[in-house]
Amino acid sequence: MVKAFVFGKFLPFHKGHEAMINFALSKCDLLTVLVCCSDKENISDTVRSSWIEKTFENEKKVEVRTFNYLESELPNTSVTSESVSKIWADIFKKLLPDYSLLITSEEYGNFVAVFMNIQHIPFDIPKKLFPVSATAVRNDVFNNWKYVPDSVKPDLLLKVVILGTECTGKTTLTEKLAKHFNCSFVSEAGRDIIANSNSFTVDDLYLVATEHSKRIDESILADSPLVIIDTDIHTTKSYSLFTFEKELEISTDIYNSNKANLYLYLNNDVEYLQDGTRLSETERNLLDLSHRQVLTEHKIDIVEIKGDWDVRFEKAVEQINKLIAKNGQKHWS
Repeated sequence: MVKAFVFGKFLPFHKGHEAMINFALSKCDLLTVLVCCSDKENISDTVRSSWIEKTFENEKKVEVRTFNYLESELPNTSVTSESVSKIWADIFKKLLPDYSLLITSEEYGNFVAVFMNIQHIPFDIPKKLFPVSATAVRNDVFNNWKYVPDSVKPDLLLKVVILGTECTGKTTLTEKLAKHFNCSFVSEAGRDIIANSNSFTVDDLYLVATEHSKRIDESILADSPLVIIDTDIHTTKSYSLFTFEKELEISTDIYNSNKANLYLYLNNDVEYLQDGTRLSETERNLLDLSHRQVLTEHKIDIVEIKGDWDVRFEKAVEQINKLIAKNGQKHWS
C-alpha cells in the first residue's frame, strides 16, 4: 500500500492545489493532506481543512490532517532552503512515519524527500497548468477569483446589501454598482413575487424570504468575489411587522445566507414617485421607521447614504472600496 502526502498552508486553498491533489491521488492508495497552520495566521485550521474536505468529499482515498505550530519554534517560509527543509522533514517523519511518497509543486520538495528518505514526485513546479499561487490570491483576489474553488468562495466573498424604504433607488443603485465593480448582483425577490405593496399575504413574504436567500446562495458561485444585494431578510421581516404585526419565523440558514459585510441604507430624502403599486408616501415613511427598528433589533450596523442620485452612487462606491481594502487586511493579516 502506497501512502503519500502533500503539505502546505493552503492560505487559501486554490485550484492549483486541487490539481496537485488529484495528481497525487493517481500515484497512491492513501493520500494525506497536511494543513500546516502557524499561530500568526488569521484563517483557522478548521476553515482551511473544510475547504479541502468539501472539495474532495466523494474521494475516499483522501484524509485531511492539521498541524499547528508556533512561528517562534518553526520556520514559517516557502523559500527553497536545505536547512529549512531538514527541520520540516524531521517533523513530517514523526507525523507520518510509514509514508513513502511526497508530492509537491515546489523545488523544496526534493530536499524534504531526501531528508525523509522517501520518493518525491513533482507536479507542475513551473505553474504552467495553473499560473496561480496562494500569495497571488491573497494580493489580488479579484483577478484570481477564477482559481478559487467553490468550497472556498463563501469564505472570501464580500456581500454588500442595499437597504431602504420604497422608492429610494435601491434597484437602480444595485445595478449601477454591479456595473461599476464588474460584479454580480442579486435582484429583489419581493418585486417579482409581490406586484403590489398594498396587496400580499404573510405566505407571500415567506416565499420572498426563501427565493431571495436562494438567489444569494447562487451568487456565491459567480465570477466575482463581490456581490451587490438589493434588500435582505430584515426588509421582509419589517414588511410583516408593519403590515400584519406578525413576526416571521426565519431559519438559521436563511439568516446565514443574508449575512453581509456591508449594509448601505438609503435615506428617504429623495423625490417620491408613485407608480400605483407602492405604498402612499406617508406609509412609505412609516415603513422606513419600521425597517430601521428591525435592523437595530438585529444589531445590524448600517452606513446611511443621503443626497441626490449621483451623490448616493459616489458615497456607495467609496464605502465599498473601503470594504475591499479592509477585508484584504482582515483575511490575511
